[in-house]
Amino acid sequence: MHEIELKFQVPAAQRAALDRAVAGRTPQRRVRLQAAYCDTAQRALARAQMALRVRREGRMWVQTLKGSTADGMARLEHNVPLGAGAAVPQAEPALHAGTPVGDRLQAAMGGSGDEALGVLYRTDILRRTRVQRTSLGSVELAFDTGWITAGESKLAVLELEIELLGGSPQAVILAARRWLPRFGLWLDTRSKAERGDLLARGEATAAPREASALRLAKGMSATQALRLVLGSCADQIVANASQIASGEHADEHVHQLRIGLRRLRCALRFFAGTPVDPALDPAAALLFRRLGVARDQAVIEAGFTADLQVALHAAGVSGDAPHAIATGAQETPVAVVRDPASQTLLLDLLAATQAADPVDPEGDARLRDALAARLNRWHRRAAADAKRYRELDDAGRHRLRKHVKRLRYALEFSAALFRPRAVQRYLTGLRAAQERLGAINDVVMAIAAFGRTRDTDPRAWFALGWLAARRDVLIAQALPDLKAFATAKRFWKGD
Repeated sequence: MHEIELKFQVPAAQRAALDRAVAGRTPQRRVRLQAAYCDTAQRALARAQMALRVRREGRMWVQTLKGSTADGMARLEHNVPLGAGAAVPQAEPALHAGTPVGDRLQAAMGGSGDEALGVLYRTDILRRTRVQRTSLGSVELAFDTGWITAGESKLAVLELEIELLGGSPQAVILAARRWLPRFGLWLDTRSKAERGDLLARGEATAAPREASALRLAKGMSATQALRLVLGSCADQIVANASQIASGEHADEHVHQLRIGLRRLRCALRFFAGTPVDPALDPAAALLFRRLGVARDQAVIEAGFTADLQVALHAAGVSGDAPHAIATGAQETPVAVVRDPASQTLLLDLLAATQAADPVDPEGDARLRDALAARLNRWHRRAAADAKRYRELDDAGRHRLRKHVKRLRYALEFSAALFRPRAVQRYLTGLRAAQERLGAINDVVMAIAAFGRTRDTDPRAWFALGWLAARRDVLIAQALPDLKAFATAKRFWKGD
């Protein structure tokens, strides 16, 4: 069984208004849901992105096993009634045997399923529900308030779940579009189990989500291939956006979100001509730019401040290293991601992953030829700039870096359509060139930032000179890798 739903966090100021809206004109009594979540001491289930709980629903206990899927809206689920009683029943993994999610549980626990399970955290939730019909199907709205507890630690729950009861998965997104702007909600793909696991470990954030591997299959049409690639992009974008919107995040979450947005924009260009929502690209570009200020500041602080401080002292200049400042209003990443425009992008992206397309027996060959032609054009453009890299100005170098990144993402998307060894050889050289270009770009970005402080901080002049010298050294070091990339064999021409 699949559970198709989206979860949204609710601003505390909107709690009463949202409760009234979900209740409607004939409110039902709220249901109390008390659950105990189980895992092994080594967190075997959490590592496998699974959750096993025993939950009291009214007078009855129900054991539920859930597992993630590649779809950002769907999860595997299997429920087993356990009967009534006052005490929490012992979780029994064997009750899920023979089901797809049960097989995953057995594999996660080492095959035998004998590893001891214990209760790691609990939830105590008051839920108000309402069924809502849309033009695409019916959904259940569930407004949850309560707590997640692990030992002495507690975490408040204030979220709205929209779950598909019947019809198209797009019905969930359609309903979300109505509720999100009305109450200032923000999407959060983290389940109560994921949040409880973090609480039990005493951690505030999940690990940043990097790009997931994907493999285009034979017989895919361009539309099917794009849907798969969009799913990979959505996984990276929505997971990191969820963590940022929570108010607890690291710089790397912002970095990985921006990488996901770059990959998304690359995919839309790489599969140009395939039907997709035209709003995705400009919305992704806007979110990418709005997050850029925070990311640039983090790069300067992590990459240059300490080295610059050493250089200042070596030159006999006293005091701390100068601070770079950004232009424009400095929005926090949390505010940017929670913004309705950003949340609409996330919904639009999830909607784009849900479309279906029939298998085309000849699609693989046509798709490979079309993508190979595009790879060829992108390579020639990047190679031309790489050959004359020393002559380029900073804007030209930045342009080349973007073209190299785009080429890398395109190759990673389409790698399964070509010979693996040839792809890997080309990618190795491409990644080396990208790393060199990235280091130079960071210096150029820092030069621009410190340039805005030179009239107010004399030490900024020292920083600018130091960074300019560093840029020249990095450019010289990059030339061999760029030359190798420019002359690399275009493997796709022989396929």
